Amino acid sequence: MRRLRRIKILATLGPASSDSAMIRRLFEAGADVFRINMSHTPHDKMRELVKTIRNVESSYGRPIGILVDLQGPKLRLGSFTEGAVQLHNGQSFVLDSDKAPGDNSRVQLPHPEILAAL
Repeated sequence: MRRLRRIKILATLGPASSDSAMIRRLFEAGADVFRINMSHTPHDKMRELVKTIRNVESSYGRPIGILVDLQGPKLRLGSFTEGAVQLHNGQSFVLDSDKAPGDNSRVQLPHPEILAAL
């Protein structure tokens, strides 16, 4: 099953598309590369997906690419008393370690390693 085209079709795997039958169907429909998003996939599930893709690959005798998006840092802020605030150009706004709900002048940054580095 050799494909004679100069482009690749990438399919992102998720809850509805991660079982063996669906991966096989996606490959048969033209997918050349399968993407695994590590922001939403535990490592044990990733290993299972790679094994499944490699099994499909060996049954067709054709290489299948795997693209793994690594999870980047996720910086979150604490809560706000009013749910959200509107900041204006030039306005001062403080990120601190106080766990009290924030307002339009400050909010908690629950990452002490960042505050310690400043």
